[in-house]
Amino acid sequence: MRVVIQRVLQASVSISGAVTASIGPGFLILLGICEEDGAEDIEWLVKKIAGLRVFDDENGVMNVDIRETGGDALVVSQFTLMALTKKGNRPSYIRAARPEVAIPLYEQFCAALSAALGKPVPTGTFGADMQVSLVNDGPVTICIDTKNKE
Repeated sequence: MRVVIQRVLQASVSISGAVTASIGPGFLILLGICEEDGAEDIEWLVKKIAGLRVFDDENGVMNVDIRETGGDALVVSQFTLMALTKKGNRPSYIRAARPEVAIPLYEQFCAALSAALGKPVPTGTFGADMQVSLVNDGPVTICIDTKNKE
């Protein structure tokens, strides 16, 4: 699994011009899933995200995690994060999990993150043509790949 996490003041997802999910301060999480991903990747990644200390403490130092701030998280499926770009100029998405594999993992990830944060986690709609809006805070953008844990 690969994620791009953006610390945001606000974020939303729209489909066909209608806002379907939105949050205030917290994380916008773009999630890419490959065929080899499983429950172990979800568990490790959720723990990492929930404990990621990228919010300011009382001294203005990034030393506080999302749970301590009471922040929200919005998760959007993003198969293009699995793009291979070594050859040519047209990315290959062969590593991205097919929907029958990706959808259950996506739903499990969202449920696990919701449990870790102790609140509902709004989502985009898997496979939909979505427009994502955000106000990046900082900006702070973190990329994590469960295949690069060391």
